[in-house]
Amino acid sequence: MTSPFLRQRPRRLRRSPLMRELACETRVHASQLVMPHFVLPVTSAREAIPSMPGITRVGYDELVSDCAKDMELGIRSVLLFGLAGAGEKDARGTRSHAHDGAVPKAVAALKREFGADLQVITDVCLCAYTDHGHCGMLEAGRVLNDESLPALASMAVAHAEAGADMVAPSDMMDGRVAAIRDALDERGLEETALMSYSVKYASAYYGPFRDAADSAPGQGDRQGYQMDVRNAREAEREAELDELEGADILMVKPALAYLDVIRRVRECTTLPVAAYNVSGEFSQVKAAAERGWLDEARVVRENLTAFARAGADVIITYHAREALQGGWL
Repeated sequence: MTSPFLRQRPRRLRRSPLMRELACETRVHASQLVMPHFVLPVTSAREAIPSMPGITRVGYDELVSDCAKDMELGIRSVLLFGLAGAGEKDARGTRSHAHDGAVPKAVAALKREFGADLQVITDVCLCAYTDHGHCGMLEAGRVLNDESLPALASMAVAHAEAGADMVAPSDMMDGRVAAIRDALDERGLEETALMSYSVKYASAYYGPFRDAADSAPGQGDRQGYQMDVRNAREAEREAELDELEGADILMVKPALAYLDVIRRVRECTTLPVAAYNVSGEFSQVKAAAERGWLDEARVVRENLTAFARAGADVIITYHAREALQGGWL
């Protein structure tokens, strides 16, 4: 007689690649992936980012070329980060909302080339344009919340008027989602979507990004406005507030060390949830793979699957291109 404990054998559904594929619970598709780009305010350039192997800062021509190749892989959504030109930074981040700045010109170039075939998302934050490197206006060492909102709203409007499909405020000022949504609607841009960095922690995983975007704070840190890494219940509050203010997608950043937070946000909203697989998470995998300490393809597949399994509908990752090129998914 067969043991009653062996009538159920979970291993049956693991016995072959085809069986595992048939029975798998979580799948990651190219349509979920967003590829970030760092845009220089020039027509043509390509600069390596030493702390992010394989990722470069690009001019408008190179951006269009890279996106064309990525679209062949199935990447149809991009997230743009702009850099200020030499001598363009000031205390108020004035160039952040200039219509001839890096991001509006990059958006226009992409829309001329690809139209509705490519979804263009833009980061909205002052840090790359302020000479102090903070995400809002600074006074006596303190970042001012309400005084920063008009500049952020103007920045979002400039991007949307250039043709951006979605704006994504990452500054973590209270009330900025409502301020941006109102500014867009008042300008007849009510169809421009808004993905909020709702749950953005004051994380040590951002180091390589700050090199890439030249956005490290010159004094102090961002713990006064980004979230405390010890808090999870607060993430639900931040997500709920941004939903009430008009956000269309809620983001958790970083992703890998915050899978529990992704799940909490997923369970408290019916909106799509995005996870940002940030620069430090990318670069640590690259560094270990270069030393032969791990299998990059398998680790990336495992990480991206974990984000989706935790509840992310959208995954922003610097690994998007390589994952699809190499068939890692």
